Amino acid sequence: MSRFRKIFNKSFVGLLLLTCLSLSHKSFAADGEALFKSMCANCHKPDKDYTGPALQGWKDRQPDGWIYKWVAAPGALIDPYASALKTKWKASGIMTAFPQLKKDEIDAIMKYVDEYKPPVVVEGPKNSNDKNTDGNSLLFGVLTLVFALIAFILLQVNSNLKKLSDEKIGVYRSEPVPFYKNKTYLMAGVIGLFALGGYFAIDGAIGLGRMQNYQPVQPIYYSHTVHAGTNQISCLYCHGTAQDSKHAGIPSVNVCMNCHKSIAKYEGPDKLEREDGTAVNGTAEIEKLYEYAGWDPIAKEYKADKNNDGVPDGAKPIQWVKIHNLPDHVYFNHSQHIKVGKQQCQTCHGNIQEMGEVYQFSTLSMGWCINCHRESKVDFFNKADSTGNKFYSIYEKFHNDIKNKKLDSVTVEKIGGTECQKCHY
Repeated sequence: MSRFRKIFNKSFVGLLLLTCLSLSHKSFAADGEALFKSMCANCHKPDKDYTGPALQGWKDRQPDGWIYKWVAAPGALIDPYASALKTKWKASGIMTAFPQLKKDEIDAIMKYVDEYKPPVVVEGPKNSNDKNTDGNSLLFGVLTLVFALIAFILLQVNSNLKKLSDEKIGVYRSEPVPFYKNKTYLMAGVIGLFALGGYFAIDGAIGLGRMQNYQPVQPIYYSHTVHAGTNQISCLYCHGTAQDSKHAGIPSVNVCMNCHKSIAKYEGPDKLEREDGTAVNGTAEIEKLYEYAGWDPIAKEYKADKNNDGVPDGAKPIQWVKIHNLPDHVYFNHSQHIKVGKQQCQTCHGNIQEMGEVYQFSTLSMGWCINCHRESKVDFFNKADSTGNKFYSIYEKFHNDIKNKKLDSVTVEKIGGTECQKCHY
């Protein structure tokens, strides 16, 4: 029996080791994909040229070990291959250096690139617009009126049946007052109309100034589905000030041109169309961008500055239409929510990566904000493993209560997140 136990133990240990190696290999491959998407995807695609060259086939083009030197300090390399690469892609500028990447991390990225296969696009039925909820409200209203009418008819039938039964046993009653002369019915109708009118009046007054579902037409059709969804460009690449200042900011034309110096034609997997189904020519929209930037797509350079005003002739800022507007008496800080509160952009803006034309997803009302503060948990700093946010280190009592298991979590409301002066001062 002891012999079989030893054989079983050895087999079990071997199987466990094999499983761990398999999981480690899968985790390594997944890390390569994550690193590529976070550090490389803004400028590179695995299988085709983008702002930078396609990365597949890199082993056949580059000298051995060259990739590690290039990633660490691309500007410092002056060998023939690096010089040829810089000349070919001079319009995009020198690649950002990533000296923090280790050799195994670079290997993981390039392994993901080599094994990358484009996803298969499956055509399916389009989902209905989530914003169109008026149809359900109308249906519920019609059903309510129908049920009210049925109840009224049943009351009349009951009254007539009672009259017939009374006459059969010799009890004669006077003729009932018609419903349109019955004071009870009239008073009930007046009260009902008053309540209905009051509801719509208050609902309309509460909604004054709110712009939920507001979706203006922009000077250039900019699809977040293409940029944030398909190409997985980070929101902070374009709205870089969102994590460091009060305002998220609108990207300048130069930010757009970082990519579109090399991307002059739309070749996305999906057709572009507006909410009404009107087709959009993506290449024509890129040409609009070139007009605003003063870029010559044929010569692949900016137009001359003949009037010496510091910008290419014909260049001008894009007059984007602001969508999300808060009242002047409301204070909202993007960095406080993104960097300290660690909220995702989708919390307030909805699934932005699925929007062709952006619209205001949330009501942005005071009640909506307060409910979020009542539910969002504070990420306290943990000295033991250095996780969490040091911003909340001043709340020592709550931190100790969580540490001593008196509380399992603390919401923003408990640290003053619903006080008036937090947002109104």
